[in-house]
Amino acid sequence: MTTTTPAALHVPELADEPGFVHGFSTLVLGSVGLKHAPDPAPVLAARRNFAGVLGLDGGELTTVGSVHGASVARVDAAVDSVDDVDALVTDQPGVVLFATYADCYPIVLWDPEKRVAGLVHAGWRGTLAGVATAAVTFMQIEYGCRNVKAGIGPGICGRCYEVGEEVASQFDARFVTRSGDRFLLDLAAAN
Repeated sequence: MTTTTPAALHVPELADEPGFVHGFSTLVLGSVGLKHAPDPAPVLAARRNFAGVLGLDGGELTTVGSVHGASVARVDAAVDSVDDVDALVTDQPGVVLFATYADCYPIVLWDPEKRVAGLVHAGWRGTLAGVATAAVTFMQIEYGCRNVKAGIGPGICGRCYEVGEEVASQFDARFVTRSGDRFLLDLAAAN
């Protein structure tokens, strides 16, 4: 039996939410990260292809700056990038929120009643700072959200994410596994 990798992954519990489009690109589309790209053309093409896979052809991507903190920004109109934050929130249907991730976790947020969407970039620093909670609180304050659904996308697994003792000691012990002198952090569980 042959298995094919899809171009995008989705949080199954949020996949059929009316008005909420989300997805996580796979390597099938190529790299979508511009920061270290020697040539931006293929990356921009991969981003356009990703938007097309999600049915968002022609949508301008509003990219989160990803600074590994807990700052959140409201986005009322599409812009190229919102720097110095790790979470974006919008109630505008035409605004497409976008972020890139390596080991960090993407967290999508959706309030179906208020029709507010959020996108969170949660690395270990942002997780420790409470970026996901900050985004939900922001949605509550800015938009009056009371029914926020959340989903965590793909990221580094807790059996693979080795951190130093200085990082491990900052997290609740239930999220850290010690194996000899190695510390493994379950970042998904911590979020």
